[in-house]
Amino acid sequence: MNSRQLYFRVLGEIKPYWPIILFNMVCLGLAAAVDAGMTLLLKPLIDQNLKADSLAHTAAWVVPAQIFGLAILRMLTNFGNEYTSNWLGTRVVADLRDKMFARMINMPVRFFDQSSVGVLISRITNDVNQIMQASIQVMTVFVRDILSVCFYLGVMLYQDWRLTLLCIGLIPGVALSIRLVGKRQRRLARESQSQVGIITSTLDEAFSGQRVVKIFGGQAYEKGRFGAVNNRLRLVNVKQTATSSLNSSLMMMMIGTTLAIVIYFATLQAQAGHLTAGGFVAFIVAMMAMQAPIKSITKMNEQLNKGLASAESVYHVLDQEAERDTGTRTIERARGDIRIENLRFHYGDENSTDEKRWALDGVSLDIPAGQTVALVGSSGSGKTTLANLMPRFYEPVEGRILLDGVALADYQLGNLRSQIALVSQDVVLFNDSVSANIAYGDARPDMERIRAAADAAFATEFIEQMAQGFDTELGENGVRLSGGQRQRLAIARAIYKNAPILILDEATSALDTESERKVQAALENLMKNRTTLVIAHRLSTIENADRIVVMRHGKIVETGRHAELLAQGGLYAQMHAVQFSDAG
Repeated sequence: MNSRQLYFRVLGEIKPYWPIILFNMVCLGLAAAVDAGMTLLLKPLIDQNLKADSLAHTAAWVVPAQIFGLAILRMLTNFGNEYTSNWLGTRVVADLRDKMFARMINMPVRFFDQSSVGVLISRITNDVNQIMQASIQVMTVFVRDILSVCFYLGVMLYQDWRLTLLCIGLIPGVALSIRLVGKRQRRLARESQSQVGIITSTLDEAFSGQRVVKIFGGQAYEKGRFGAVNNRLRLVNVKQTATSSLNSSLMMMMIGTTLAIVIYFATLQAQAGHLTAGGFVAFIVAMMAMQAPIKSITKMNEQLNKGLASAESVYHVLDQEAERDTGTRTIERARGDIRIENLRFHYGDENSTDEKRWALDGVSLDIPAGQTVALVGSSGSGKTTLANLMPRFYEPVEGRILLDGVALADYQLGNLRSQIALVSQDVVLFNDSVSANIAYGDARPDMERIRAAADAAFATEFIEQMAQGFDTELGENGVRLSGGQRQRLAIARAIYKNAPILILDEATSALDTESERKVQAALENLMKNRTTLVIAHRLSTIENADRIVVMRHGKIVETGRHAELLAQGGLYAQMHAVQFSDAG
């Protein structure tokens, strides 16, 4: 997408607000006309009011009254311009942030696997702000300054057209300067946006992992890492400033040279009697006043290129395909029969089948409704991958999964996920009240159901000990709670959802013995009358499962109940022996 297409796309963001834009343009035009009119009044002021000859001058109050009237008009137009510009800018930023967030929150899981959270945050915060420079400020500044230049040229033409033609010779030089500098400014703007994203990502990692930083003495390393990134951004900003300053300096030199030439010929004109003192002053003041908008136009190119570089990043995200939802089937409440047929999957390009390392390789499994099936195996065996395919966080490369006899891809995505609840060891809690976290996703939460879910999860006791009970704010990711308390809130959330299918991903692996007992009791309440897929590291927690599926290198190598697998003396028996010998 070239600069012109990109800029018109950005302008499309403000198109819905065209009445405000039109009013803003009128204010800009009137403001530019008032400024030029002020210089035009210098001629009668000098040639008539300030002359000693009483026959030549007009009434003393006329010109001051005209100036006062123009000042009132300038005040009104300035307020109208600045207010509407700010309103438009903040509106466009809010609209774009809404669009960005709506698109990102609907992106597939692969998108987040391949993207840094810090960079994505930078796109929504920093880059969208930069786009405002391209869409609103640049547009208004461009219109204001172009109109100002035109009106000042009109004043100069009115005073002396020959001198004005000399000034017009400056315009090709301005255009050439903007063209030469623009490409470099665009490249530097892209590099600056990239470095800002890296800084945000570095800060996110350092602050999120501050416990690891402290315990392993990584402060000096993190300071050095941040310092290097920060310095790279500084150098890019220095290059941007140097480029902009060089452009401005060249412009000032051209303006100064033109001004010197014009003053020389204007002096000759005045001495020859072809230009009055008032006309000479009005011409020179208009010419000097024209320097400011010309300089602003050259500066505008820098802001425009920064905004376009940010727009490239933003539209790169907005143009990506959101999570595909081609399903048309819906189901009010699934029975929970799951059938997995010859499933193959890898984490590379989802359209490629050339990967040598399959995360799942020909997995087939039947899970009748209401059964509890445990997946066990070493790290990398495919347990979590299989669980992630159930809610269609990823799409299989080959094979399919059926729910109640219907392929998952045939269900509407939202409807499918409404049938599944998830509890994992990495509990996610939001910076909201306890009740909002338990009823998360419910537009009309029921307080009685919330309390019942908390009771079933054995969470009511510690919730009611909090300062505001169920209305207590949890802080970022529930940092004020213990691991067991966070797990029980996650279980309460799953109980509240009351989905027929449950996925437990290492839900008790990080807990101490006492917390595990309470969480395990809560899980037993949760698992009743549900099809449950349990990913377990501690084999003691899945001994009562209806079936245990042992996985290795993406394949199912053993299935059976706990006692059967021990009797077989295979991989499960070996894992069990190792765990219990370590415990002993």
